[in-house]
Amino acid sequence: MRDTRESRLLLVLLIAVAFALITVDIRGGEDSPVDGARRAAATALGPVEKGVATAVDPIGNAIGAVRKSGETHDQVKALERDNQELRLRLGSDDRNQSRVRELDGMLKKAGAGQYGIKGAEVIAIGAAQGFSWTVTIDVGSNDGIQRDMTVLNTDGLVGRVTTVGPDTATVLLANDPKFTVGTRMEKTNELGFANGQGDRPLSVQFLNGKAKVKPGDRLVTFGSRAAKPFVPGVPVGEVIRVDPSGGDLTRTVYVRPYVGFTRLDLVGVVVQAPRTDPRDTVLPSKPKPAPTVTVTVTPSPPAGGDPDGNAANNENAADNGNAANNGNGANNGNGDGNAADQ
Repeated sequence: MRDTRESRLLLVLLIAVAFALITVDIRGGEDSPVDGARRAAATALGPVEKGVATAVDPIGNAIGAVRKSGETHDQVKALERDNQELRLRLGSDDRNQSRVRELDGMLKKAGAGQYGIKGAEVIAIGAAQGFSWTVTIDVGSNDGIQRDMTVLNTDGLVGRVTTVGPDTATVLLANDPKFTVGTRMEKTNELGFANGQGDRPLSVQFLNGKAKVKPGDRLVTFGSRAAKPFVPGVPVGEVIRVDPSGGDLTRTVYVRPYVGFTRLDLVGVVVQAPRTDPRDTVLPSKPKPAPTVTVTVTPSPPAGGDPDGNAANNENAADNGNAANNGNGANNGNGDGNAADQ
């Protein structure tokens, strides 16, 4: 196309329309007027994204063995069998071995929390209809996925499902600025709300402004009514900094999330909530401190003996010798005296 006045005017008009749609979408939030178009785009483009991901990644078909699991809590053993079959099919490639370990960790986490999950693979980053922190996964309504389901991986909370197509779904990541989740602190049970801040740590405000919080404290999801959008007990992150209140009712606590949002691969969508709140059982075990080794050094005497010790021994020997001699003299004296008496 030649650079004419008409072409430049058309370009400016298209940009203006795009920004208008973005503004309407952001202000609308969950009830955005373009939500219907978003679902239509997911329906139309989802199969294409899934097909491309399957073509370029031979491991994609193997993940399907995990997707059929998680119908009930009793299928954890079935997940383990599927995982073993997947392990045999993947071979010894380093990347595949890493994915096997990731899958193992996710299955163990689901077992610890008694979550029924559907395994999925991240096939696209971001969404065509917005600028949020999102990913597209290769499961959808045909796999039983619904909106507002919790998504996790081997490290912890990944996000929640926001848009569902027949074969794909969009996940809003926990670090997105529009993301909020209720949290509960380990052991103390203090409640709060964590908000995403993009590539910065999560910010958390506790309901109790005087709650005792320190770096190293850990947080899990508190859970939602009917377990949507969040099931309880999913690890969220670890406190790294606590800002003073500065006159406000609450302090700002900064939390480093467990999940690395820039390197997502395999995830699990929680399709069945646990019967009971797992509380802190899904958190990883804290590393035990290394034992302190105490070394006691015993000084050895220098070569040739201790001059001071020898001198003392010699003096004692001299004293003993003198005492012995004096005793002998006394005996001699006594002997002479006795002889004189006789």
